[in-house]
Parts: sequence; C-alpha cells; structure tokens
Amino acid sequence: MALVTIDPVETTNKRRQKLSLLEIFNMSFGFLGIQFGFALQNANVSRIFQTLGAKVDDIPILWIAAPLTGLLVQPIIGYISDRTWHPYWGRRRPFFFLGAILASIALFLMPNSTVLWMAAVLLWVLDASINISMEPFRAYVGDKLDSRQRTTGFAMQTFFIGVGAVIASLLPYFFTNVLNISNTAPEGVIPDSVKYSFYIGAAVFFGAVSWTVFSTRELPPENIESWKEEMERSKGMMKGFTEIFKGFTTMPPTMLQLAIVQFFTWLAFFSMWLYTTSAVAQNAFNSTDTTSKAYQDGADWVGIMFMVYNGISGITAFLLPMLASKIGRKNTHLICLVIGGIGLVSMLFIQDKQLLLLPMVGIGLAWSSTLTMPYAILAGALPANKMGFYMGVFNFFIVIPQILAAAILGFFVRVLFNNQSIYALVVGGVSMIIAGLLTVIVKDADE
Repeated sequence: MALVTIDPVETTNKRRQKLSLLEIFNMSFGFLGIQFGFALQNANVSRIFQTLGAKVDDIPILWIAAPLTGLLVQPIIGYISDRTWHPYWGRRRPFFFLGAILASIALFLMPNSTVLWMAAVLLWVLDASINISMEPFRAYVGDKLDSRQRTTGFAMQTFFIGVGAVIASLLPYFFTNVLNISNTAPEGVIPDSVKYSFYIGAAVFFGAVSWTVFSTRELPPENIESWKEEMERSKGMMKGFTEIFKGFTTMPPTMLQLAIVQFFTWLAFFSMWLYTTSAVAQNAFNSTDTTSKAYQDGADWVGIMFMVYNGISGITAFLLPMLASKIGRKNTHLICLVIGGIGLVSMLFIQDKQLLLLPMVGIGLAWSSTLTMPYAILAGALPANKMGFYMGVFNFFIVIPQILAAAILGFFVRVLFNNQSIYALVVGGVSMIIAGLLTVIVKDADE
C-alpha cells in the first residue's frame, strides 16, 4: 500500500548494487522458518483441536483465526513498516524478528495445550505472529533488488517455501516411523510425535529468520529528513484503512475478474486444510477416535500427503512459466485448477493410503499455479504507481472465502453430510473446478 509520495524505485534504484547469490540466499532464508510454521499449523492444528475435544463441525469456527489475522495484521504491518527506519534494524527486519520471537513461543506452547480454548487462542497468536514476519518479507525483495534480480529473489523465496513445507509436513511421520516415538496419547493429550515436531518448528522458525535479520542490511531512505517530513504528513492509520476500502470501487476489470477466480480457489484450499485430517482418518483409516492408533496414523499420513503437494508445488513453480509461455497464463491456471479440483473430489473414492498421494500431485500443481499465475496476470493490469496498494486490496479475496468457509462448512458437514468430513473435500474440489472454468472470463492485459 503506497501512501508515501516518494517513489521507492526512483529513490533507491540508483543505490542498489547487484547482489551475489549468497546475499540473495541470506535475505530469503527466513522463509524456510516461516513456512515451517505454516506447514505445521496447516497439517496438525485440526488434529490438536480434535484431540482436545472439538467436534468435526466445530473445526471451521476454531480455524477462523487464520484468515481474520491475515486480514487485519498484514495491511497494518505493511503500513507501519513502510514508515519505520532505524540505523541498525532498518525498516523490515524489526518485524521479521518480532514475529519470529512470538511465533516460536506459540509453536512451543501449542502442542502443550491442555484445553480447547487454549489451543484456539494460541492459533490466533501463531497466525498473527507468522503474518508479522511474512508480510515485510515480500516487500524486502522490492527494497533490496532491482528489476534484473527480483525474479531470482522471489524464486529463492519459493524454493525455501517448498523446502520448509516438505520437511515440516514430514516430521510427525518421521518421529513415529523412524525414531519410534509414540503418536498416541491418553484422551485430551497431544502425542509426543506432534510435540517434538512443533518444538523443532519453533527452533527452525527463530533460527532461520534470525539468520536473515543478522546477515543482511537495508538501504536507508535517500534523504532521511525529507522522508521523515513525508511520514509526518501522511501518518494516521485511518488514512490507510480508507485507502484500502476505496480500492474496492476502483479495481481494474482484470482484478475484479481474478477476484472471482480467487474466491472459489481459496474456498477450496481452506476446505482442504480444515478437513483433510478428519476425512483421511475416517475414510481411509476407519477411525474418528482421536485416542486410537488408527486415527493418529491417519493424521501422520496427512503430513506425508501435505509434504507431497508442497514438494510438487516447489518443483513445478519453475516449470509453469514455460508452459504459460506456450499456451498463456490463464489457460495454464485453468488446467492446473481443474486437475487440482479433480484430485480433491477423487479422495472420496480412495481408501488406500498410498493411492491418496496421487491426488496430492494434482493439488500441488494447483497450489503452485495459485501462488504464481494470478499475481503475474494481475501485475500486468495494474498501474505501476499503485502496485502495492492494489496487491493489498487483492489479499481480501483470499481472506473473505476463508472466513466464509469457516462460517458455513461446519453446518454442511454436520447437517448435510452426517459428520462425514470427506464430503467437505468434495465441496472444495467442485469449488476449485469452478474457479478453473471461471478463468475464461479473465482478460490478461499482457496478452
């Protein structure tokens, strides 16, 4: 969100120097820790909620913390970090470090929750803390790298996102099946395999982000006094909120078209994150008893499934641009979303755990495209001087469907699907297919 009249490209581009691959590695390494936190959260929080007594239809409401904190925290942190400068800490790094401290504490405490409300509160803290660290990381690439190296910077972030998600998703299964640490526990107690996974996640989150914080430096404003005066004139949180909500009435047509696609896409992914654990445990491992070995084995297997889709996403992130150059970005996105949607629906018919990895390949393809194609299309349709502002508004169309999913999916599972949570994945799959088909209405301005 660019409310400052100084053009950051004009003021810093002349002073940017080409960075070495090691320097780009250092400034991106923190994303390994951030993705560790997200992956552990996505694969295990529903399991923790159910272990502490949550019913299947309670899970969406308990999960509503994730989209709400993203909706509130990211624009606020972005607004504040744009207006921050310290001679040592710089502009973005204070928020990297603060978020890492809070997230690491939340990751350590989460598997030690003794009652459901404690876990629910810790999810709010964890998600808010991750967002505090993550939001400035996106801006950091624009701050530090010129146009020739930005693609490399974002590609390096994508690499660490994939690596972090794969390792974190694998941890509970690794502890259980390689180190023989128990994945069962008495009623209301989180298994040791989950606890140790979160402990490692806390250490990796703090260590990886600290590496970036202390191995990199930031460029100061070119004229610090002019910058301070400009900050003084433009300060005021209400101005930022006003600009964000005004953006809904001034969206370019392509952005509105993509917003509709995003709505159905993120409804699908949130359905998957909410219900895969209970769906797989029930449909493939024949258990809804969170104290049973069968349920916990199913929950461990979900970690493997999530590892696969994140791994596929990381690999294909470098291949999809080549496909898009042949058939176009929106056609690439259409194909990926339809394949991912079919994968989600197919889980209804699969009871063999090994075969459940096959749908994850399609879902990984859809996830990779979702993190790439909409933003590439959107960037070509936005005025350069309002790029950050409209990207902030675009985030609403990721958050709103997640809030809707949290509000309605519990009712659907309880009333319409007789607590058979596998049907929530079918709803998600249909939603993803609809999103794919809706890409035909999108006009890619670059094409």
